[in-house]
Amino acid sequence: MARLAHLLLGSSDGADDLAADALVAVWHQWERVRAADHPAAYARGVVANLARSRIRSLVRERRRVALFSSQRADHVDDPDISAVVDVQAALVRLPFRKRACVVLRHAFDLSERETARTLGISVGTVKSQTSRGIAELERLLGSAHGGGQQPVPGPQETVRKLHPGHAGGNGR
Repeated sequence: MARLAHLLLGSSDGADDLAADALVAVWHQWERVRAADHPAAYARGVVANLARSRIRSLVRERRRVALFSSQRADHVDDPDISAVVDVQAALVRLPFRKRACVVLRHAFDLSERETARTLGISVGTVKSQTSRGIAELERLLGSAHGGGQQPVPGPQETVRKLHPGHAGGNGR
């Protein structure tokens, strides 16, 4: 759960706390979790929902800080696309649903059905969001390496490397 939180949040700051919060939430809903068809998917869904809430809170906080500072309204703090971007930095730049689908499918090696169950979305949505997320990662990682002048490992292989127990591709 902590690793999922880390990948969804994009940093280790707060990932353990978020995982602990998720465990507390699961414990408080234990009867519901135990009755669920897939308790692990339920727990991963709790982590995903807490991560989404944390990200939204951080975005709101950054907006408040920007309002109170004397920065111009048209100034954007986006990262420099031409800078060297590793997979975690690229993942952070994906919209939450794409990021969650890519992380669950490739770093956690979940099936499309398990991913859909965890996020509470349809299998078709998982397929499209994963495909679009991988395409976005390829674009981000490709532009970071001078438009492909050097061979860059595909994002699926690189994301899988983030999952230490991954034994290799299985076509999912």
